[in-house]
Amino acid sequence: MNLSHINEQGYARMVDISDKRDTTRFARAQAIVRMQAETLHTIREGNIKKGDVLAVAQVAGIMGAKQTPALIPMCHPLMLNGIDIEFTFDEADKSLIIHSQVKTSGKTGVEMEAITAVTVAALTVYDMCKAIDRWMEITNIQLLEKSGGKSGQLNRADNKEAD
Repeated sequence: MNLSHINEQGYARMVDISDKRDTTRFARAQAIVRMQAETLHTIREGNIKKGDVLAVAQVAGIMGAKQTPALIPMCHPLMLNGIDIEFTFDEADKSLIIHSQVKTSGKTGVEMEAITAVTVAALTVYDMCKAIDRWMEITNIQLLEKSGGKSGQLNRADNKEAD
């Protein structure tokens, strides 16, 4: 198997994408933060002492997506056209589900930016709530969907090997 990030000497390299054509690129990712029911309720009610958890986590996730090439060595800096973070409360599972959507028009995809966005948002939720719930668990960080480029449209729900 040829790895695109390895040069002939076996060392890491940033892939040359100069010959690729620009296409619209989109990626969607998720992270789940499991916690005590009381913690979830306190977030929903907006009563965490550090402030509005969802507002801060949303901004942190957007900032995380924008900073991806500074965090992941081989990621190309991209001009991101859109970033959105959404939160869903799952009372039965005592969890907060975080989704990101990232879009650009360029030569390489935004999967890493979408995954980074949900990860940073989840870490922010943990940071803001750790005083009342030290044992929160961040799980299921994963790409859900991507489109654009040579591989076209891919969806985790359609891929039986992904689970």
